[in-house]
Order: sequence, then C-alpha cells, then structure tokens
Amino acid sequence: MISTANDIRLGADIGGTFTDIVVDVRGTIFSTKILTNYAAPEQAILDGIEIVVRDAGITLADLDIVIHGTTLATNALIERRGAKTALVTTEGFRDVIEMRTENRFEQYDLNLKLPPPLIPREHRYTVKGRIGADGRELQPLDEVALDEIADSIAAGGFGAVAIGFIHSYMDAVHERRAREILAGKLDIPISISAEVSPQMREFERFNTVCANAYVRPQMADYLVRLQVRLKEMGANCPVFMIHSGGGLISVETASEFPVRLVESGPAGGAIFAADVARRFDLDSVVSYDMGGTTAKICLIEDYSPRTARTFEVARTYRFCKGSGMPISIPVIEMIEIGAGGGSIAWVDAMGRIQTGPESAGSEPGPACYGRGGSRPAITDADLVLGKLDPDNFAGGAIRLDTRASEEAITRDVGTRLSLNSVSAAFGICEVVDENMANAARVHAVENGKNISDNVMIAFGGAAPLHAARLCEKLGVEQCLVPQGAGVGSAIGFLKAPFGYEALASKLMRLSRFDACEVNALLDGLKATAESFVRAGTDGAITREITAFMRYAGQGWEIPVPLPDRPFTPGDEVGVKDAFRDNYARFFGRAIDGLDGLEIEIVTWSVKAQDVRPAPARHEISMGTRTVTASQTREVFDPATGTVQVSAIIERADLSPGDRISGPAVIVERETSTVVTTLFDAVLQSDGSILLIRKGVQA
Repeated sequence: MISTANDIRLGADIGGTFTDIVVDVRGTIFSTKILTNYAAPEQAILDGIEIVVRDAGITLADLDIVIHGTTLATNALIERRGAKTALVTTEGFRDVIEMRTENRFEQYDLNLKLPPPLIPREHRYTVKGRIGADGRELQPLDEVALDEIADSIAAGGFGAVAIGFIHSYMDAVHERRAREILAGKLDIPISISAEVSPQMREFERFNTVCANAYVRPQMADYLVRLQVRLKEMGANCPVFMIHSGGGLISVETASEFPVRLVESGPAGGAIFAADVARRFDLDSVVSYDMGGTTAKICLIEDYSPRTARTFEVARTYRFCKGSGMPISIPVIEMIEIGAGGGSIAWVDAMGRIQTGPESAGSEPGPACYGRGGSRPAITDADLVLGKLDPDNFAGGAIRLDTRASEEAITRDVGTRLSLNSVSAAFGICEVVDENMANAARVHAVENGKNISDNVMIAFGGAAPLHAARLCEKLGVEQCLVPQGAGVGSAIGFLKAPFGYEALASKLMRLSRFDACEVNALLDGLKATAESFVRAGTDGAITREITAFMRYAGQGWEIPVPLPDRPFTPGDEVGVKDAFRDNYARFFGRAIDGLDGLEIEIVTWSVKAQDVRPAPARHEISMGTRTVTASQTREVFDPATGTVQVSAIIERADLSPGDRISGPAVIVERETSTVVTTLFDAVLQSDGSILLIRKGVQA
C-alpha cells in the first residue's frame, strides 16, 4: 500500500471511556464519539465507522487507509489482565525484575511498597550461558536445560514467553537460539529482549520484554478480529497502528511488538497539538489532553513533541519517578495522571477531597450517564456546575441526569464535608484542576522550562471544560482549542507520518572512536527503521541520527543530534563538540578542568519517517467584532466563586474574528469550551478558539 495526500483516511482511537472515530474525506472532517465497549473493543470502532461514513456520504470500500490507536495494551498492564507469561533469563538474574534498581522513589516513607513484578518468581526460569559486556561469549548456552524448561512451560499452561539474557543487546545469538529451541516444543508467542528493546540496563530491558510478551496474545487476537470484521463490512484497505513514538507501523509489527502501542493514543494527541503549533507558528507549546479516564501534558518545542527512550506505566505514587513499570522504547514524552471526566471523586481519612486514579470509564460510567454508576465523577461535577447541557451531551446521544449527579456528589462528598452539591462539585473540580496544574509544573521543571511561557493547546472531550481555569492557575495567557478538539487524538492519527525509531546500545569511548564500527551499526539501524517505513510509503524519507552520550561514570545520557552521513576517522572531535554544546544546553555548562575525563557514547538511534505536507499557515487574530448570545444559562465561575449568567453560543454559528467576552460556554457536538470571567474567546481563521486573558494584547 502506498499512501498519498488524496487518500480517504480514517482514524480510530479507543480510550478508557470513549472511542473516537474520524474520517478525512480530502480535507473535510467527519467525526463521532462512541462509548468504549470493554468486552469487544472493536465493536465500538465498527459502530462509529458506520456513523461517520454515512455522514460523509461514502462507503467502507472508499476508505484508503485505517489508522488505529488504543489503550488496550496500557490497560492490560495496569490492570494485570495479560497472558500467563514465563520469563527465561540468565542464571543468577532471576530476580532482576523484582529487585529493580533498589531506588527508594519515596525516601521517607517507612512503609514503602515496591510495585509487584509483572511475572511472579515461580514463573521465572534460569539457564546457564553468558555473553560479556563486550559481546564475547563467556559461557556457552545450556541447550539441554532449555529443552527441560520448554517441557515445564508446556506443562504449566503458559500463554507467552519472554527471553531476556544478560548483555544480549551486544550479541543476540543466545536469545535467538533459546527462542529456536523453545519454539520447537511450544506453540505460543515468544519475545526476545534483543528485538523488543536492544538497550543496556537489564531491569528496564527485562521488564520491557516481559511487558511485550504479557500483552502479545491479547493484542494479536484483538487485531485479527478487527481486521476480519472490517473486511466483512466491506473495508478492503490496510490497517496501520500508531506507536508510542508517534509514527505508523503495520498491524503485523504491532502484533509482534505490542509494547510499542502502550502510549499510542496520547501520541496521536501530541501530533495533533504539534500540527496546530506549526499552523500558528508557535514554537513553545504545552498540549493538554483530558479525556474520560486520564489527562496528559506534553511540551512541544519547534513544532515537535519532546521524546524519550523510556517511560513508566502505572506509577503507584503520583508523580514519583521509579514507582511505576519502566518500558524501554522510543516514546513521546509526557506526564499522565488519572484525571479524566470519569475519574471518581472521594473524601480521604483526613477529610480532603481526592479525585482518581480510579475511573468510572464507560461501564458503568459517571452517575449522570444512567448506566448503573452511583459514584460521583468529574463529569458529574461539571454537570452540577452548569458547564454541560444535560440535553445536548455528545450531540444528544447521551442524556445526562443532573439529579443523579447531585445525589452522588452530596452523598459521597457533600455530606461528609457539610457542603451543598454545588460547593462540593466546585471542590471536586478545583482539586482535579490543581492536580493537573501540579503535573504540568512538574513536567516543565523536569525539562528546565517555565510553564507560563507556553501557549496551551487543549483537546480531548473534557479539556476545553477545564482549560481556562488551568490557564488561570498556571499563569498561561493564551490557549487554543482547535476545531475537532473533542476527537483530537484521532485527528492526530491522520497527520502522523509512517515512522519508526531503531535503537541499539554500543558502549564506545570517544578516545577509541571507530568510524567503521559506527557506520556498520548505523547502516543496520537505518535498514531496520526504513523497512518499517516502506511498508506504508515509497515517498521521500527523512532520517535523524542521535547519539546518547555522557561523561564516563555518569548514570544517564543526554541526546546529541548528529549529521546523517558516513563517519570518518577524526569525526570524534565534532562529536565531542556537539556533546559539549548539548550538555551546556541541558545543564548550563560543560564540565571542564578534569584531566582524563572521558566522554562515551552509550546508545545510537536512527529515526526514519516519510515527509508529511505542511499545514496552511494562519495568523493569531485578537477579534474584530464582539458577539452577544441570545441564549444564557447559569454556570459556576471559579474565579469569582459564584454562579454567573453565562452566554451559550454554538461554535458553528461563529465566524472568524468573532470575539466573545467571558463568562460564556461555546458548545459543539463532542465537547464544550468554558470561557471564565477572566478570559475572552476569539474564533480563528482555521476554526480554532483562542482563549485569551482579558487585557492581554497580541
């Protein structure tokens, strides 16, 4: 399949509460939101596709490409609902995934509990055989013992196997031979760490291959079902998946390496925000994506989301690095918290309102959905405060029960704190908004940035309801709510390039820089990355070469972009200068004056992707005419702490240049934008809404 700019592209994003479907018919967008079906996730996609193709006046046979992102792999890891998995590892390293790094992520907590390993000890098997740190074989692989392990796994009813050997990133010969022996007796998927995550640091690498094996059977079954059902409905186009790094890969690759999908949905949102940033020529942006289950914050600089090689799933302590499950793959870097529309509100033992991380999801949903949920969620609080129209939620597809929300909030929060339903709902929203503000501050500080220097881009079904208040707390003066914000991640899928990042660890000091060895390694990485990209396009491909480097003795590395060309003897001088410049950019200055201080390269990365067309440019407008509304309703305003009569305006009724003075609510099918008393709203030439603090000039 070769992708072109004129393709009819469909994006499908399965979230924890809603499944978003978007189809782009040569520049015209049609979208819908369907409650996620946990028992059969593909059903919500199929139901949504029927709606958007009908609205677009096309058939499924007209689709040229389907792009899919899902939280299924993430949820399986968080909820421990994967396959019964066996780990085969080097003798003496059985407990690496349980010992972790021995870091105390909460130093003063005397009752600290480490997250339990994904695979229990009785399901881990060890075998003799050893590859050294330099890639040489120190001890041959015990193939007889592997035969016996295969028999034990076969008798144990396992659904998947993970293989992780010490230093296999240097030479994978033992892992590949172990897979061959086990596959001779087992008819279950086998993942090896040298293919899933060929990077140094055994805990992260072992945990990543375990996570891949753990979710692999479930994801493979799901993707097969989805493809079969799509063909039965008449869609003959290929299906591609968006991976955590923000590129597109084939379903076959996704089935083999499902751990790459763990952040696929949020990655689409970051791409969507980056596209908006480029559209308005904004080089410092913070994206704010709040859906039904989680909220995600991502920094975007020079029109590109920040990226990382590792991230954590299911942190047991909020914002604490080291308290989650490390996944060592290329990923768009963001911070994610359990603060979505479905997040449950409750009162702790100290009488404090808390929200999340538990979510009502789509089943049973918030109390106002009338689907059996009885506990108050953020959506219930938004409804009681007047932010939502109970008769026009999700385009009228879901009728909201205000009385049920009031009763749930009063029972679980108000009565315990002697508050009426409105005051309790305000408290719930203030807590969740403050949690998101704290997460944004932490993320910015960790990256050496000041959050208030950014323009916010808000999307997701719940973000426009909370964006103005979040800007108030963060000191952000401008916020864009793009057209289609309610299904922003799915729109981002349509803008994602075919892309893949291949990495390999190869420890090399610059004093022993070997240009021929480096070129051979990079040639292999380039071939790997480009082979994935060529599955979707035969167009031009761009490549980015990055070396992850450090001073010898340091624990972690920094990324150093390098030119895409063959290296020659003497290039280590240029590599050293590039490292020093980037080190100074990260930490203020390079380290000088220490004799013999070596610089070393730890990991190489090649990122390949096709060239996507640039969006049309637009200028920020401050508004040329003031619009008044014919409809109003009472909406609680957090800035004044009182109920205000707020203008209610249909987004479709606005024209570019129209300016609305807060308080107001701008409503549309998939979300509503709340304009607080401190902000005005201006419709931009591309259909985006600009929230701008009163008194701020362009």
